[in-house]
Amino acid sequence: MWRLKIADGGKDPHIFSTNNFLGRQIWEFDPESGNAEERAQVEAARQNFYKNRFKVKACGDRLWRFQILREKNFKQTITSVKIQDGEKITSEKTAITLKRAVHYLSALQTNDGHWPAQIAGPLFYIPQLVICMYITGHLDSIFSEQYRKETLRYIYCHQNEDGGWGLHLESQSTMFCTALNYISMRILGEGPNGGHNNACAKARKWIHDHGSVTHIPSWGKFWLSILGVVDWCGSNPMPPEFWILPTFFPVHPAKMWCFCRLVYMPMSYLYGKKFVGPITPLILNLREELFTQPYDENSWKKARHKCAKEDLYYPHPLIQDLIWDSLYVFTEPLLTRWPLNKLVREKALQVTMKHIHYEDENSRYINMACIEKILCMLACWVEDSNGDAFKKHLARIPDYLWVSEDGMTLQSFGSQLWDIGFVVQALLATDLIKEFGPTLAKGHDFLKKSQITDNPSGDFKSMYRHISKGSWAFSDKDNGWQVSDCTAECLKCCLLFSMMPQEIVGEKMEPEKLYDSINVILSLQSKNGGISAWEPAGTQKWLELLNPTEIFADVIMENNYVECTGSTIQALVLFKKLYPAHRKNEIENFIAKAVQFLEDEQATNGSWYGNWGVYFIYSSWFALGGLVAAGKTYTNCAAIRKAVKFLLSIQNEDGGWGESYLSSLRKMYVPLEGSRSNVVQTAWALMALIHAGQAKRDPTPLHHAAKLLINSQLEDRDWPQQEAMGLFLQNGVLHYPLFRNYFPMWALGEYRRKVILPSTTA
Repeated sequence: MWRLKIADGGKDPHIFSTNNFLGRQIWEFDPESGNAEERAQVEAARQNFYKNRFKVKACGDRLWRFQILREKNFKQTITSVKIQDGEKITSEKTAITLKRAVHYLSALQTNDGHWPAQIAGPLFYIPQLVICMYITGHLDSIFSEQYRKETLRYIYCHQNEDGGWGLHLESQSTMFCTALNYISMRILGEGPNGGHNNACAKARKWIHDHGSVTHIPSWGKFWLSILGVVDWCGSNPMPPEFWILPTFFPVHPAKMWCFCRLVYMPMSYLYGKKFVGPITPLILNLREELFTQPYDENSWKKARHKCAKEDLYYPHPLIQDLIWDSLYVFTEPLLTRWPLNKLVREKALQVTMKHIHYEDENSRYINMACIEKILCMLACWVEDSNGDAFKKHLARIPDYLWVSEDGMTLQSFGSQLWDIGFVVQALLATDLIKEFGPTLAKGHDFLKKSQITDNPSGDFKSMYRHISKGSWAFSDKDNGWQVSDCTAECLKCCLLFSMMPQEIVGEKMEPEKLYDSINVILSLQSKNGGISAWEPAGTQKWLELLNPTEIFADVIMENNYVECTGSTIQALVLFKKLYPAHRKNEIENFIAKAVQFLEDEQATNGSWYGNWGVYFIYSSWFALGGLVAAGKTYTNCAAIRKAVKFLLSIQNEDGGWGESYLSSLRKMYVPLEGSRSNVVQTAWALMALIHAGQAKRDPTPLHHAAKLLINSQLEDRDWPQQEAMGLFLQNGVLHYPLFRNYFPMWALGEYRRKVILPSTTA
């Protein structure tokens, strides 16, 4: 059976950590573990997911839950409650639902203090690792028999009915993901007509019916070129010379959004090398299988600007195509011939590799996220296939692999610190501290030990990095990348803990470390008052015209985000109450500007455009939380009144809320099909309305929402897994399975304390 190991560094001599691997979560297959009952439980979960895969596309992430609950001998002892039609919701019934949720979530906490979870969703993650391992000759060592079996299970589970794969769990089929998943099946041992339920044949038919891989987006063309399935002449240039341009140059990498910079950094190295992997019999077969005409007759050079309509989210402006054509026709031929290939190209490759090694070392070879890791790992192998850098990369691959009932996939990065910041606040909102004191103490300890205590090494500004000392990352301390809202949410937790008895939650964090957190947050505010996520925003917006991807938007530049702004306002308001003298004027000015940003960013219908969750509902929760924390009310703030009107206007008849990820694509509110409600979005909307004082005006909508949440709790104390609720880059969906556990609990805790109890004591 598969088993999840926590805070385990293993025995690999090439792995290292800044905090003894706290938060690390890796899967290991043990053929001897598990009895017949346990194996049957896992198999039943797998069969249930596959049977319902077209109805609920996001997994319940059940395997680790089975393991942890079994290890803790968790038993169900509190009977569930339901609210009947016409019945008044009482504090007692709400408390029972909360106690069930609290006991269940507390039982899922690991020994190091965090809550594990999958964070995946995009269907192009795992294929790129499969391809990378095939090229480097390490496929068998990473994807042994059981790993291949579970990876193929994941691929089969998420194949659409038309034979293709979407960009993510919820999307229509795309050329990019269909081609990469087809290649992965072939690499992992399936024949051209093999795979479960004729998976390969169906996928190949989809590819052919949609114009063949000549229509794959630019990222796909990159991987096909690396594999040797096609020639590099079909890819737009990615010259590494960008890395040796003067920093005042308008498109210098230093001005790029960090994710964009760190993806195209190793891409440019590999392009500059025109690297091609070994041409094996499988590669020769793929040349025949992926095209609708003989390989030798393909006019691959003409494919540079082609992109399947199913993939095309961001069409390239004419000016961008002209730039690519100029680089392709004039610049690249010069840079690849003597003397410029020696004077310029080699220097550019050396500088690019220097940046790759810097990022690797400062993230303990975890890198910022999975795509960056795969590309940097491949670049290190190309530089030195037997070097320590590549070996250190191999040692960190398990940090990304995740096993659920739908198989094995690759995580985006890990959401350990993002989740715990919300879990702690949700637990505290229940006002049932006597039920879970030790849980809070372990969580507090994990937060304190996970704070980043140093800036990136050396002259980090010359490596285009920002300060990180005092921040929290999205995943764990070893990742090393500061994030504004993760820092704000974890800071809120530490501040709340500092107000509680130490005999329950442990020693409070030292003020100096809190000050370091404040310093990071203050550094990320822009002139317009908005807060960026990783690094200060400020790049000219016109640069987004040069977005080289066809599948995502908002790639080039760091932006200011409503969610980050709302989150940081709340943290600073709480900090200001506890430490009123520290940087008083700066914090007050920060809050005032941030509030103005939220008011300015509100759409005419009263909502806010989201970035990291689906979509208008998610961002409205953060925005209202920030506005209210700063002292705004329904009476004195038009933005709050408009937001309340919007939320009430989209409440479903069953009392819940349900918004489709398509809202992000269309930039207009799109309800879930059939006006379904989603428990996570219902929780967001309920908390947003409670923030806005709806209980004082008309609590009826709140009662209806609470009824849905109470009645939706399952017998095992879980809430049902429904649609994936995370977003990125406007066109990508991320799956956060723990959302369904802490957000409904948090909302019901707020409802009981701020709606039910005040009404009974009035």
